[in-house]
Amino acid sequence: MKGHFYKPNCKCPGKKTKKCSCGATWSYIIDVGINPNTGKRKQKKKGGFKTKTEAQEAAALLVAELSQGTYVEEKNNTFEEYAKEWLSEYQATGTVKISTVRIRKKGIKLLLPYLAKLRISIITAKQYQHALLDLHDKGYSNNTIVSAHQTGRMIFQRAIELKIIKNDPTSSAVIPKRQRTIEDLETEKEIPKYMEKEELALFLQTAKEKGLDRDYAIFLTLAYTGMRVGELCALKWSDIDFSEQTVSITKTYYNPNNNIKNYTLLTPKTKSSKRVIIVDKKVLDELEQLQAEQKRIKMFFRKTYHDKNFVFSQQGEENAGFPTYPKLVALRMTRLLKLAGLNTKLTPHSLRHTHTSLLAEARVSLEQIMQRLGHRSDETTKNIYLHVTKPKKKEASQKFAELMSSF
Repeated sequence: MKGHFYKPNCKCPGKKTKKCSCGATWSYIIDVGINPNTGKRKQKKKGGFKTKTEAQEAAALLVAELSQGTYVEEKNNTFEEYAKEWLSEYQATGTVKISTVRIRKKGIKLLLPYLAKLRISIITAKQYQHALLDLHDKGYSNNTIVSAHQTGRMIFQRAIELKIIKNDPTSSAVIPKRQRTIEDLETEKEIPKYMEKEELALFLQTAKEKGLDRDYAIFLTLAYTGMRVGELCALKWSDIDFSEQTVSITKTYYNPNNNIKNYTLLTPKTKSSKRVIIVDKKVLDELEQLQAEQKRIKMFFRKTYHDKNFVFSQQGEENAGFPTYPKLVALRMTRLLKLAGLNTKLTPHSLRHTHTSLLAEARVSLEQIMQRLGHRSDETTKNIYLHVTKPKKKEASQKFAELMSSF
């Protein structure tokens, strides 16, 4: 292994001068292999050593890495350049949802102001930690910072796997958290908003009497199944088995820009989200009426109809056949809540919470509710369940006490 130690910037006169008085530092140059493209030897240069001994010790470490096969030839890519390469590779796997890619892009965007032009191989743990701390100081939420950090870790860990860098500056990073206030503690276990049985009945009656096209069918389905609004928008007629009275949840709707004609269908949120729900005949009867109406619309707009078999499809001429989208469902729900004199802060997701509360009130087990909702584990569902069943537990305790008081 050839190596050479020298002072490239020494200004002292005479090549054979034994002592250097100009303060120049020592450097080394070592062969590190052969360039496979040119056949020429590759060399590693490094300087800045105060003494020749320091340069020799550093060179010895490099030689040891070469002999052990652990040497990493660090590249000159900036963080911005490599992050772009990483994102392309990440997308190309074909296993990542569009919604997840969007999250990764957002994470990169947050980190770029701090790391963009720095060589990825020399970014330090201190520099990376500063980025997270500054995001916190600027008021970004804990979830946003965690998401950005997850993206950063993925980028640097992949760079290590590809031997682009030696050290991972994210490995010891700490996520800053704001100090919890009294208000935080008081609202920590606040139960999400949902409708009581009487309120739901009023809401559905309002949808039936004053709703726009499809409103009643949409909100009846959400309330009676507890499905997510994205799952509802993605439903196709092939997912509904009228004879078995079931609905299969196999996909979800994705359209971040609310462009009716530019949507994507994705796999469900989690593995447990893929499920089959038993549906009440009342819902199926309404869906059969919707299907009959849809057939008439399809015939009327047969030349331009977007015939992809969606259950809750648009009925207007311009967008006929395209699936409805979550924002439209939310807007229509707000309209109906106002008409019914109910809390306008309720959302389509509140119907999912309502479904949970009514199942709990009917003494359906938590496990069965979780399966129906497509949850593996969910604190919100558990909190609603415990809140609703608490009076039942007190009632059981009282009955036991009454029983024992007779002795």
